[in-house]
Amino acid sequence: MLVSVIIPCYNESAVIAATIARLGEVLGHDAQHRGYDYELIFVDDGSGDDTLKKLKAAAAADGHIRYISFSRNFGKEAAMLAGLTYTRGDCAVIMDADLQHPPELIPEMIAGYEQGYDQVIAKRNRKGDKARSAFMARLYYRLVNHIVDVKMVDGIGDFRLLSRKAVNALLAMQEYNRFSKGLFSWIGFKEKIISYENQQRAAGETKWSFKRLLSYGIDGLISFNNKPLRICFIMGGLLVVISVIYILVTLIQILMHGIDVPGYFTTICAILIIGGVQLVSVGVLGEYIGRIYYEVKRRPHFLVSETNAQPQKSKTDGTGKMPDGKGEG
Repeated sequence: MLVSVIIPCYNESAVIAATIARLGEVLGHDAQHRGYDYELIFVDDGSGDDTLKKLKAAAAADGHIRYISFSRNFGKEAAMLAGLTYTRGDCAVIMDADLQHPPELIPEMIAGYEQGYDQVIAKRNRKGDKARSAFMARLYYRLVNHIVDVKMVDGIGDFRLLSRKAVNALLAMQEYNRFSKGLFSWIGFKEKIISYENQQRAAGETKWSFKRLLSYGIDGLISFNNKPLRICFIMGGLLVVISVIYILVTLIQILMHGIDVPGYFTTICAILIIGGVQLVSVGVLGEYIGRIYYEVKRRPHFLVSETNAQPQKSKTDGTGKMPDGKGEG
């Protein structure tokens, strides 16, 4: 059995050596004990530091290490897709490079795979997180699970093991706007969840700014359903009903008491409410149209600058990487 571990990296020079050492120690011991082989696939997402230099040095010293370097920063979603495309394993583990995903859980994940599970998912608690962050996360998941068509659980992210069947299912979905949390849930298959204590970043700084978190949250809300469009339709319908009622009431008052000149407050409220609903609706439509715009372009998800690996398939499958080792221009 071959186990692949996919590690997206972006400016992780401060921690990458420790990550390689921890993975080598954990997997080296477990592979010898269980009798399997493993590969470490590091995807350098256009880092601006010497992450790639350290990966090359590590690959030269350890035959288990493979690296894929993008031509620029394409984002974590593209990095995970690249790792899945290049993986050769019977199963694949996705984890972060900052050691917030403890490598010591991988043997337990492999044991779950051997028991017949297609997805062995790691779920963290929020111990050590700021109270505001934990509250906002719980609120977001409660909201998103009332809107989207797939189930997402607080504390469950990308850290998981996928069987070859699950990997192939994910690779079959080639949409440009990818939201992996939703995709993992959408493909289904037999799942097992293991819990672990929240870990702090071993070194370096987080790459998730408030702007990126907000964008990621919006992706989660609109990537798997058209309910926001339906909500806009319902809000418009309610406003029409309220407006008709208001017109009828006003007409009756005019017939009974004559024209009442005052009405500034009512007019302003009506303009603000209707204008706000219109702007929100246009914004939601714009988000969907923007995603259609990117989908119809059919651009590759990423472009590979250099690598010591070969893709699993002979064609690009939207990866932008050709079998001869040259990236598309």
